[in-house]
Amino acid sequence: MARFSVAASGQWIDEDGVRQPAGEVHGWVPGTNQTACGLPLSRSRLIRFPHVPWEYGPTDVLTEADRVGAICPRCLAAAGGRRPGQRRWTRVNPRP
Repeated sequence: MARFSVAASGQWIDEDGVRQPAGEVHGWVPGTNQTACGLPLSRSRLIRFPHVPWEYGPTDVLTEADRVGAICPRCLAAAGGRRPGQRRWTRVNPRP
């Protein structure tokens, strides 16, 4: 499985002087020129963040305090939508 990093429409600098993603974020495999949802990075003017791993999940909630404004749902689906070590399924009602 590919390791996804983040590509975003904006950036900000944290207290340690490290660039961080802002705006709309997409999943991106370093070494390629397109996001997981198929957007070409150069034409869509997305900024690459190879040092920031894709760790977004379907249950993540964004607030006004977050610099990330939106998570691409197509990239979320393509990247698996789960964190490393999580199962793809959960048992809801086991049979007796």
